[in-house]
Amino acid sequence: MEKGILLSAADIDFMVHGVFPYKLFGQTVWITTTHVCVLIVMLVIIGFCIAANRVIKRATEVPGTFQNIVELIVEMLDNMVGGVMGKYAVGFRNYIGTIFIFILLSNISGLFGLRPPTADYGVTFALGIMTFVTIHFNKFKHQKVKGVIQGLCDPWPIWAPINVIGDVAVPISLSLRLFANILSGVVMMALVYGLLSKIAIIWPAALHVYFDLFSGAIQTYVFCMLTMTYITDACTTE
Repeated sequence: MEKGILLSAADIDFMVHGVFPYKLFGQTVWITTTHVCVLIVMLVIIGFCIAANRVIKRATEVPGTFQNIVELIVEMLDNMVGGVMGKYAVGFRNYIGTIFIFILLSNISGLFGLRPPTADYGVTFALGIMTFVTIHFNKFKHQKVKGVIQGLCDPWPIWAPINVIGDVAVPISLSLRLFANILSGVVMMALVYGLLSKIAIIWPAALHVYFDLFSGAIQTYVFCMLTMTYITDACTTE
């Protein structure tokens, strides 16, 4: 594999590398390590979903191990979304569950030698834009144009520009928080392997557990929690 897709102690850095170029409308476009890692994460999710679908269709009263895992994941995600979004949870649990699983697997992919896709701002910003569009679609759907304008002018019309800036800052703050935290872990591990390669045996696993697993899970929860909070606020008409 190209440098940067699979990390190794012998040759490692934290940059995004081009894998191969291709021509599109006369322009050279690069497939990067981020694209490859995103594809790997998506294939894992799709494979798991296909297997889960088959197991659930043949579900038994005494579930097996895999069925138990699937039911546990669904139950935990439903409880998380329901606990935050209340009556609005039904319409958004699929979306929140999907981005939760994608972000979590992306964040912890460093445990398997991949460069986490969420360490690329192009990925996290796209997630932030998706949340931004979802928020404002539901704001106009539930609050109508009049309610949105009233919200921008709250408490006084002079505050409207500041409220607009606050709305525009939502996808930027969401994406930067996730990106910066994951990239910092990638940079730290690259420095460990690059500077201490001769003694970087076994003990860096503890650092991977913190930067990839613990920090990755926390940042996934924070991103989804803020997304649910913003969407619930947008759906509230009071």
